[in-house]
This record gives sequence, C-alpha cells and structure tokens, in this order.
Amino acid sequence: MKLFFKGKWFEGTNPIAVCNPFDGSVVDEVPTATAEQVQEAIEGATQGAQQMRSVSGYDRSLFLRKAANLMLDRIEDLAETISLEEGKTLKESRAETMRAVATMELCAEEAKRIAGEVLPLDGASGTAGKMGWTIKVPCGVVAAITPFNYPLNLVCHKVGPALAAGNSVIIKPASDTPLTSLKLVEILLEAGCPPFGVACLTGGGATVGTALCQDPRIRKISFTGSQTVGESICRMAGMKRVTMELGSNSPLVVLPDADLEKVVSAIAFAGFANAGQVCISAQRVIVDAAIHDDLIKLLPDRISAMRAGNQMEKETDVGPMVRESDAQRVSQWIDEAVASGAQLICGGQRHKAVIQPAVLTGVTRDMKIAKEELFGPAVGILKSTNIESAIEEANHSPYGLSAAIFTQDIDAAMKFAHRVESGNIHINWGPLWRTDMMPYGGLKQSGLGKEGPRYAMEEMMESKAIVIHSDF
Repeated sequence: MKLFFKGKWFEGTNPIAVCNPFDGSVVDEVPTATAEQVQEAIEGATQGAQQMRSVSGYDRSLFLRKAANLMLDRIEDLAETISLEEGKTLKESRAETMRAVATMELCAEEAKRIAGEVLPLDGASGTAGKMGWTIKVPCGVVAAITPFNYPLNLVCHKVGPALAAGNSVIIKPASDTPLTSLKLVEILLEAGCPPFGVACLTGGGATVGTALCQDPRIRKISFTGSQTVGESICRMAGMKRVTMELGSNSPLVVLPDADLEKVVSAIAFAGFANAGQVCISAQRVIVDAAIHDDLIKLLPDRISAMRAGNQMEKETDVGPMVRESDAQRVSQWIDEAVASGAQLICGGQRHKAVIQPAVLTGVTRDMKIAKEELFGPAVGILKSTNIESAIEEANHSPYGLSAAIFTQDIDAAMKFAHRVESGNIHINWGPLWRTDMMPYGGLKQSGLGKEGPRYAMEEMMESKAIVIHSDF
C-alpha cells in the first residue's frame, strides 16, 4: 500500500514488511515516509485545515455517517486485515470493527452539536449595553499517533473527532499495523471527506513521529502508547494541545461477598482479550484472603480451557502477541515471578509469539509482573485482608487508568470508587470495559485528557469570546 497526503497516494522508500504475528508470513508492504514527504504532508494538512473550516457541521456529519456505513459493509475485509496484521482472533476483530462503526456514528452525531454559550455579562459591573457569547472553532491540524493493539477503533477515536470538529488530521499508525489505517483513509475518501482533510504517513517514530510532534503547524497531538514515548512527545510538543492515553496496571479487587463464577468469567475476559495486549487488561487480581483459596480452585479449569494459537482459526480464543520478542519478555517476567516465590497454576507455555493464558498466585507487589505494565496474557493473584488493604494495594501503582471491584456491599463499592486513583471505575465487572461514548482517560502516569467522541472534540477545538458593545 502507499502513503496518502495532499489528496494523492504516493510511493515512499525502504518498504516495511507487515507480517502475520502467528507465522511471520508477509501480509503486505508499506513505504517509509521521507523527511521531505512528512513536511509536504504537514503543508497539505495545513491547507486542509483551512478547507475543513468551511465544511459545515451537517456536511461533516454526512461523510462521517457514510464512512460508518461503508465500514459496516466491509466488516469482513476490515476484520481479516486487523487479524492478519495484529494477531487478535477474527471474533475479536469483528467486534473491534463494530465498535469502530459505532465510534464514527457518534462522531457524525457530535459534528451537528457543536455550540458555544451565551455569557451572562449582565451579572458583572459595568456591562450595561453589552452582549457576549462564545463560539467553538477547530484548532487546526491534528496529529493522530496510534497504537497497534486496536488498529481500527483507536484510530477512529482520534480521526473521527478531529474531522467532526472541523480539523484536518495526519495519521501516524503503528509500524506493526498500518494496513487498517490506510484502508480507513480509502473509506473516508470514498465517503466524501475532503482529500486534503486526511493524511496517513507510515514509517518509524524517529522520522515521522518526531517531525509531527516538533512542527509548530501541528496544533494538537493525540497519542496512545507507552508512558516513555508519551513523556518524550510531551517534551517535544511545546505549545501544543496534547492528549496522552498511556500505560496501566489495572487492579481487579475481589471481596468476600463476590460472585466467584462471575469473577472467573471477568478474569478470563479482562485478563486475556487480545492476548492481554490491552491497556486496561486485568493484570493484578487482589483477592480477600477469606475467599482466596475458593477462587484459586475455580480458575485453572476455566483458563486452561482457553485455546491459544492461530488467530485465523475460529476455535482460537487467544491469538499470538504482536511480536515474538514481546512474548519472550512476558515469559521472562513469568519466570522471574516464579523464581521469586510465585506459583504458576496454569498456562505460561510459549510457542513463538503464542503464550497459553497464565495465572500466578503468591504474587507480591515488588515483583515486576505486579508493578509494571505487562501487556501480555498473564494475571497475578495478590492477597488482601479487608477493603482498606485492597484499596491500598490497588493504589500501589504509578498508573491509574481502570480499576474494578466485585462486591455486594454498596458502602465498600463507593469507598473503592472514591478512593482508588483511576480514571475509570467498574463495579461487579473487570477493568477491561469501555463503551465508545464514555469519557476515557487515566490519572497519574496513565495519561492526560479524555477520549470518547464528545470529550475528544472538546480538546480539538478552541473557544472564542465575542462581545458586542452598544449604547442602548
């Protein structure tokens, strides 16, 4: 596939092979954008930002709605592309595509709802005869730097709000998963998006990402990825708006009155969806000592029954990790935990990039698997003694993106909700849950700003105050 900017498709240099994580076979190739092409793309997007300002909210809504419909028509092609380049199962990829459709539909609706407010100037001294209001205007060119793990929906969460708000947008997709982004561009163009309104540049972060972050013509950066890269982007960004959706180490707390069958189901989903490569995966399960052994008895049979392997086979529950090197790292962390006293009660076997879902007990907070972001198919079980110790354990992390608790005690649930330092709190389900309309973002080192179409659009627009001074 080719690069897209300035309304045209271009060849690049140094082709990048996009490979199937399961067997390493080449799915396709994409070019590496040159430094000169990046500058041309920014120039084109700057022109596109001016063009987008003249497109009405109604017309932006029309092409975003049409794009959603085209995505729905092509669900199997998009799902297959996601699975081939990212490694998630076809079932998971279809679910992601449907979520992406919903995201674009939400953006289409929000494009029609942009409005300022009347300013109550009469409530201030010396304002007789004055009338004021605000309007919201697009910020300009948005850089969307996207991750590999949701190569369609998380791209839509940046591109859709940017276009709905009347901006132009440059997509810099993850090098592992660029094909889905390029197909999204094709769909947007077919749907009627102004050609200069969208661009897609493939290549490494050193050339493409750095140039986008440093260029003053870029007015907004929306990034999803690691904390380390996010901090680097913030240092480069200067006087730009930034949204940072960074790492996590999500806790799932289980109190004595929890429904353990429901807990097991939540762990199976929240711990191992997309081979654990989700920033809000359940990584730490903090279980009250009173029911710890009961839960441990239930987990192995359920988790061991999950089939890991070729993501293109419908019987597969857990596909490969995106890179074999990542699978090697997860195996190393598991081995380190066991060497430090943890017990591997199921899973953990690795074949190339595939790891059988793993559960470890006897995990302590000082183990790497408990204190850093694993981003892989393993869950660590820790003990607590009451709601207070569970909250303290949940907060023992530099991250704060999503947290969950299982209990029938409303007082305990509300104490957890108010005191746990996390941007998203879930009661009686796991931390891996998100509907695309909700405000989504983290606290502490998990990031800055919020996603969700309405909330993202707010951060992609600027307010202007207008005052009429009259003598009446």
